[in-house]
Amino acid sequence: MQINQPLPMLAGLSPTEFMEKYWHKKPLLIKGAFKDFKPVLTRAELFRLAESDEVHSRLVEYLDEDDLPAWSVKNGPIKGKDKPAFTRAAWTLLVQGVDLINKDAANLLRQFRFIPDARLDDLMISYATDEGGVGPHFDSYDVFLIQASGQRLWRIGHQKDLSLREDTPLKILANFKPQKEYLLSPGDMLYLPPRYAHEGIAVGECMTYSVGFRAPKSDELARDLLQRVADETQELIGSKVYADPKQTAVVHPAQIPEALQYFAMQALAKTIERPDVFARLLGESLSEPKDHVWFQSSATAYRSSPSNKHPYPAGVRLDDQTKMLYDEMHVFINGESWRATGKDKTLMRLLANRRTLSSAELGNASEDALDLIVNWVDAGWVHAL
Repeated sequence: MQINQPLPMLAGLSPTEFMEKYWHKKPLLIKGAFKDFKPVLTRAELFRLAESDEVHSRLVEYLDEDDLPAWSVKNGPIKGKDKPAFTRAAWTLLVQGVDLINKDAANLLRQFRFIPDARLDDLMISYATDEGGVGPHFDSYDVFLIQASGQRLWRIGHQKDLSLREDTPLKILANFKPQKEYLLSPGDMLYLPPRYAHEGIAVGECMTYSVGFRAPKSDELARDLLQRVADETQELIGSKVYADPKQTAVVHPAQIPEALQYFAMQALAKTIERPDVFARLLGESLSEPKDHVWFQSSATAYRSSPSNKHPYPAGVRLDDQTKMLYDEMHVFINGESWRATGKDKTLMRLLANRRTLSSAELGNASEDALDLIVNWVDAGWVHAL
């Protein structure tokens, strides 16, 4: 992607300009961001998808009982019997991770790859009948809201009071104070930075696409990394046995010896003092597929040979569900890591960034690199073009 080239989807800004002026800073309304926009799924296709357990889906209904507004939430799979009539107002179907199983959705999401893949999360589709929505709320991450069909009114406000109501199953703002309103039509897009209060209300039947981003919490990330460290503790620091030949007789036997405290502290410090190990574990964590993702094996009898020929005359591409990242020393794919150097390092980075390799490019791969790619094809992580 040319990051200094103006893009219609960013209101004529280049990705560089958008990131400098708006990302994490202030909203941006882009009328006609996607010209002649066509939904990637029909209403019927979206509801069929919500019936499966391949995606996370929710059905949200707005109720008005005894003059007190309330919401009800049902988690998927959402079967046909669960669905209210389309003539009924104020209900919404939310389907997450559509990009993982729909190629057009995946291609739409990739138009936002001027933002690091490690931050890009998924494409969620929201279908709503007239007046449908999920109430005033805020997200802890950046979001692009693309109007796919119909119209939706967005009310937004930059407020410090983010306290939530306690009488609903949704995270609804208790004191929403909108400052601006925007009516979005098909192809329009609204960008909102994190913690920016907003409420979307369907004007007639509509579909909205949300491009969301990963914003890991420090405690959750630390917990995951520490668990990964724990799984490799013996390999990282060995299994030295505590010894105390200079221990003296004690008057207070319940007191923990300082030497034992120091021994434990040193054992823990050794597991986290190596930046290369932490970089590897972080990459494995960030490239880990979501729980419900599975891959269809593409078995092949090919194995590398001294001639280094390969069976992919048109090249290869990453599966839409595959997460491939890299750092200075490693290549990461679907939670696993490898060291790569020289030409193989360049080749693997090219595959991660472009998500495809041509036959000629594969011809430059070493035998070890080609073996890896063949194994990834076997696993369904990579496919022949």
